[in-house]
Order: sequence, then structure tokens, then C-alpha cells
Amino acid sequence: MTAHLPAAPTAPEAAIGARRRQARRGDMAATEDDFAEFVRVALPGLMRYGHALTGNPHDAADLVQTVLEKVGARWAKVCRNCADPTAYVRKAMANTHVSRWRRSRRETLLADFPDVPAHAQPDRLENEPLWQALRSLPPRQRAVIVLRYYEGLSEAEIAESLGVSCGTVKSQASKAMASLRKRLSGAGGRG
Repeated sequence: MTAHLPAAPTAPEAAIGARRRQARRGDMAATEDDFAEFVRVALPGLMRYGHALTGNPHDAADLVQTVLEKVGARWAKVCRNCADPTAYVRKAMANTHVSRWRRSRRETLLADFPDVPAHAQPDRLENEPLWQALRSLPPRQRAVIVLRYYEGLSEAEIAESLGVSCGTVKSQASKAMASLRKRLSGAGGRG
């Protein structure tokens, strides 16, 4: 059996590591620079993850912004206590999305109907059967499927990211896959 040595950090990773060490010492400017660098590097992936979670790019942008505002306010603590800030942010995004979904399920009454209907650009994936089936899943099942098949995380990484047990990840994935198969076979798709 051969031992695997960790790869030497690349120049950007070394710079981020140096900033994190400064941030751990309490240097506010270094903390802000480190957070800005984290956002610059991680933002595209977080936006894709948010889009997969929420089902549309506008809600994804709102979700990412909300979570990054909260994480940025305590970035030094996140760096001290968390080995993988990206996983921490993904977990926060999943939790925030589930919380929003629970709040939005409540009935909202309007005093009057709006005078002008809102005109939104149609989502190019709106009529895609797989996308519709994925969007129909409950938030936790959708998060498990997105983390597993879109982000390529292991069951243990998903469990850690969502703050649940590996058994919960397995059961949620199984239920989600069964639901997707049923929905796609009924929609004329391949199951």
C-alpha cells in the first residue's frame, strides 16, 4: 500500500492560508481580505449550488447573498473552527433554503391584487423533465441529490454538510431517487 502525500499548495491556496493565519491572530484587514478572496474563488460554485437548490437563478443569488452576509460577519470564527469553509457555507445555504421553504409554506393573504402582472424571463430549464422532477422534491431530498450528484460529495460529506446522520442521507437519497424515477417514467423520460 502506498502512502499518499498531500499535494503542495498552489500559489492562491498558499496566499489564502497565509491570510487565514493572519485572520486567526485577529488582523481585521487580513480577515476582510481573506473573506473577499474566498468569495471571489467560491462564488461561481456557490451560485450553481444555489441554483440547483432553489430552482432558479434569482432565488439562488438571494440565497448566496444572504448566507455570505451572515458568514462574512463571523469569518474569523469560521476560519478558526472550520477546516473547509466551502462546506460550511454549503451547509448554511441548505439550512437557510429549508428554513425559507418552511416559512413560505404559510399562507400569505393579499389585500388587493397587483394592478400589473410581473413579467419575468422564462427559465430555459423550465420545461426540462428532469429539472421539473428535481424541483418537485422536498428541500432536504433535493439538497441530498444536488450534493451527491451535482457536487460529487460522499455520503459522509453530505451528512456533515447538512448536519444529519449518514443513514438519513441514504434514506433521503433513496426516497428522492424513487420519486425521480417514478416522475420521469410517468413523464415519458428514461427512469
